[in-house]
Amino acid sequence: MYVWARLARAALTAKRRGAYHMGEESRLTFRCLPTDIDSNMHLNNARYMMLADVGRIDIFMRAGLIDLARKQGWGPMMGGLQTVYVREIRLWRKFDVVSTVETWEGTQVIGRHRFVLGDGRTAALIMTTAGVYDFKGRRYVPIDEVVEALGSAARPREPNAAEASFMASHAGLRAIAKVIS
Repeated sequence: MYVWARLARAALTAKRRGAYHMGEESRLTFRCLPTDIDSNMHLNNARYMMLADVGRIDIFMRAGLIDLARKQGWGPMMGGLQTVYVREIRLWRKFDVVSTVETWEGTQVIGRHRFVLGDGRTAALIMTTAGVYDFKGRRYVPIDEVVEALGSAARPREPNAAEASFMASHAGLRAIAKVIS
């Protein structure tokens, strides 16, 4: 099942799984299929990113962000990601993608996608940074404003050491990319 079919399945089951609230997890179960593997017979590194996208979009749909973004002329935008692979996901093996909104600061939200094997061990971890872009206003929307517009009173926690390091590394790499482009 290619990623579009997996995304459609997440969309069709979103209502049954209930609304997403900050601090909760989105948990989607997948199986490593022949279309997912590389020459080592395990989940291809690019497929991790695509399945993390499905987890992130699941949060967006269930939190109401997709509908809100359409009404406001906003668009969720990825900023960057960092991935670590700990264990392989072999062909035909079932696994969960557990996605969360960890915290936010200004216009930047930090997400996490954990790939969990059936025995509970982590196979991979992806940390992401993203924002919500206001196409009409030509600006990134402060995440507090987005959260409030979603009807939530959630407040961010301070980024932990790993998140702060990731945000700093991302900002540094972004600055390099802007200079060489």
